[in-house]
Amino acid sequence: MKVLVVNNMAPFIRGGAEELAIHLERNLIEFGHEAEILRVPFQWEPFDGIPSQMLLARTLELVNTDRIIALKFPAYLIRHPEKTIWLLHQYRQAYDLYDLNASNIPTGQEGDHVRDLIKNADNETFREAREIYTNSAVTRDRLRHYNGFDAEILLPPVNDPEAFSEPTHGDYIFAGGRVNSMKRQHLLLEALTRTESHVRLIIGGPPEDPAYAERLKATVADHGLVDRVKLDLRFLPREVYADYVKHAAAVAYLPVDEDSLGYVAMEAAVAAKALITVSDSGGILELVKPGQTGWVAEPDAEAVAHALSSVYKKPKTTRSFGDAAKQLWEGFGINWPHTVEALLK
Repeated sequence: MKVLVVNNMAPFIRGGAEELAIHLERNLIEFGHEAEILRVPFQWEPFDGIPSQMLLARTLELVNTDRIIALKFPAYLIRHPEKTIWLLHQYRQAYDLYDLNASNIPTGQEGDHVRDLIKNADNETFREAREIYTNSAVTRDRLRHYNGFDAEILLPPVNDPEAFSEPTHGDYIFAGGRVNSMKRQHLLLEALTRTESHVRLIIGGPPEDPAYAERLKATVADHGLVDRVKLDLRFLPREVYADYVKHAAAVAYLPVDEDSLGYVAMEAAVAAKALITVSDSGGILELVKPGQTGWVAEPDAEAVAHALSSVYKKPKTTRSFGDAAKQLWEGFGINWPHTVEALLK
């Protein structure tokens, strides 16, 4: 079967969706199919340019393709009679982030027009799809609430679990992944100022906004945290990232209402690391069980500081949380053979 994986493209921005597309292509080929990735350009600023981006995806005509697996807005708008949607997320600024006043789409007639276009296009493409899967319960529930469509949950596998084997227990807490205000690395730094000097933190990943990266650097400098914080703000080679995870005492990830379990948390669980998150972090809460696999704090500096300190106060408990996280992840039974079979049924 000739299978096209359709995803978005934003130049020089790479995250979990891009990694998922690459590994999906690789595993489709491994299981005997011809597979390629089509990356559809998408620029969400200015907001009033989004309709033209949607039109670009909607009018693409594909030939010589037996099946399409589409992942994100607006790439999933592409027409094909054999289209399966593995929904990583919609354009959240038109849905839940708009409700939270965290959208680039303004209120008023012009913004309402763009939001209506997005919702109508989504509903049309969801009706066309042969199957809809979501990457988490959070994404499924959003789809139900805003669009009235149901879907089966298909959790993504960890791409290369062998990279996280043979972990050790170091003396730092690692916070990996894309660096931006929605991932709240600034909250970790604010919390660190309220902990004792032996609590150490490594923040590693590519910053999406230079101003946010400068904000983190300024916080470290202004609060005298240079000896306690390492900011490795770049796209990390896979082996570097895996080493940070494997040798951490625990892994912290504080996204705002994450769409999925989050690769950061999934990979930490594979490496048997205790997890730290906050109560409004979304899908990751399926992995972070307070008092079992880690700590779930309220999203304020004092509460997060208590969780950071707890990693060091009871190291045996921290290690047991990590072991439980690994056991919970393995209990989900997620693997690439099952995933490919489901997507092509």
